[in-house]
Amino acid sequence: MVDDTDLRHLRRAVELAAEALAAGDEPFGSLLVAADGTVLFEDHNHVAGGDGTQHPEFAIARWSTTRMTPAERAAATVYTSGEHCAMCSAAHGWAGLGRIVYASSSAQLVSWLEEWGVPAGPVRALPVNDVVPGVEVEGPVEALAEEVRALQAHFHDRD
Repeated sequence: MVDDTDLRHLRRAVELAAEALAAGDEPFGSLLVAADGTVLFEDHNHVAGGDGTQHPEFAIARWSTTRMTPAERAAATVYTSGEHCAMCSAAHGWAGLGRIVYASSSAQLVSWLEEWGVPAGPVRALPVNDVVPGVEVEGPVEALAEEVRALQAHFHDRD
């Protein structure tokens, strides 16, 4: 169940996605929050330079493995503007991170891109639990998904 604290962190993830867009990058943003509510790490996409692996969720997984114990990682939550791609889901699983809460789903993104005539990416869009069975996942959150859709539309010149 998504509560007010989750919504606050999800709003920040969407803000980070907007920051990515303002910087000329794909609009995705994510943050890592400890069990006690402390924001430990936040970032947005950095793929505009040509490295398609520079997703914030992947950065979170790498960061967490060198700075957190396995128990701390398992108790943490990743908030993200868009559901993890398969690469980021795998990194999340290998790092042993806990719950994921996202504003918009991969299925929504695929649908929007199809609607706009934008070619699919090089990796199949899969639900997180298809890649990492058992991790707790919450989303999409429809009110914020519409904001993410608007950011994606702007990035793809469809607004």
